[in-house]
Amino acid sequence: MPLHASEHTGDRIARYRKLRHLTQRALAETAGVSYSMLTKIEQGVKPSSPAVLAAIARALSVQTIELTGQPYVAELQQDELDVLIHPIREALDLYDLGVDPEVSPRGITALAAEADQLCALVRDTRLKDAARALPALITEVTTVAHTVQTDEAWRVLASTYRTAYDVTTKLGYPDLCVVALDRMAWAAERASDPVLAGIRQYLRSLVYLRAGQYRVGQRLVTVGMATLAQGDPSRTRDVATGQLHLGAAVLAARSGDGDTAAGHIAEAQRMAEITGEATRVHWLSFGPTNVAVHQVVTLSEQCQYAEALQAAGGLTIPSDWPASRAAAYLAEVARAQLWTNRGEQALRTLQRAREIAPQQTRYHPMVRETVAGLVSARRSTPGTLSNLAHWVGI
Repeated sequence: MPLHASEHTGDRIARYRKLRHLTQRALAETAGVSYSMLTKIEQGVKPSSPAVLAAIARALSVQTIELTGQPYVAELQQDELDVLIHPIREALDLYDLGVDPEVSPRGITALAAEADQLCALVRDTRLKDAARALPALITEVTTVAHTVQTDEAWRVLASTYRTAYDVTTKLGYPDLCVVALDRMAWAAERASDPVLAGIRQYLRSLVYLRAGQYRVGQRLVTVGMATLAQGDPSRTRDVATGQLHLGAAVLAARSGDGDTAAGHIAEAQRMAEITGEATRVHWLSFGPTNVAVHQVVTLSEQCQYAEALQAAGGLTIPSDWPASRAAAYLAEVARAQLWTNRGEQALRTLQRAREIAPQQTRYHPMVRETVAGLVSARRSTPGTLSNLAHWVGI
């Protein structure tokens, strides 16, 4: 079924529903969502929560990205990001070819510094800059790792694969992000680094979270916890473990288990009091701020939007917090504001997200659906909203 860039998720749900010969009531019953909510989502009046979208996708026997329309090819082409995907795909395929005789690599210290810089670019949502530099760095570090075969070299290679995961995920290429995670596991094993291996399981659980396969995601978190336990006690291990608890909290919230979600939030809070803010430890952004953000997110995931906004009201995001995390949080807040009929606030929140992280915000499916809801809720579209809608591709 061809998909159109101008469609919102509700349009796509309706098209697939009709293809499956289902009424709205039949789809709502099969997916386990309310009929009222489904009609609002199909009309584009309200944005779908990730949990509801995953349930609908399962009921329609499609992937969630087929309903969100990712990747947003027209916008990727406008931003000249589409041409950067294929080189990343090629670089990821070089992992087992050994030393490239045509590559004259730098020392591992310089390569580690560049790998760290690319992680910083992603956190600053400079996706184009990171994507442009990534294939050459993967190729160079691959040669070095096969040449020297030290733990440090394999760790640096794992970091480049982590960045490939981040970039491809944010741009809407889930198939490629899975390949990147497989490569990260391969490098982490050679580095004999249980923390890297545990982080990889955390990232892998997020893939299943986005696909709505919460039970598998929870199993991966359990494996990740066990893997981290094999490492020596350290702040780094505590940070990674705390982040796994946050991932587990969102998985539990989406599966409707609020008590388990709250338990993981409490455990993450305990660990954050020990670690403090740790935004540069494997670039996980763990700490009291991220725990508070996940408290908002888990409430929103359970459709407790008023409670989520109440929690958000007491939260101040530090000015030096990673732009990628801040913008993702604002997207969650804007969705909750729209569901509680605070359209003007939602528009201002999305404008802030755009200012902080324009590339990430433009390709965030939740932002698109919230903007579509804002447009549908108005009889006429003011200039500010019209500009935002055009910018995201609606």
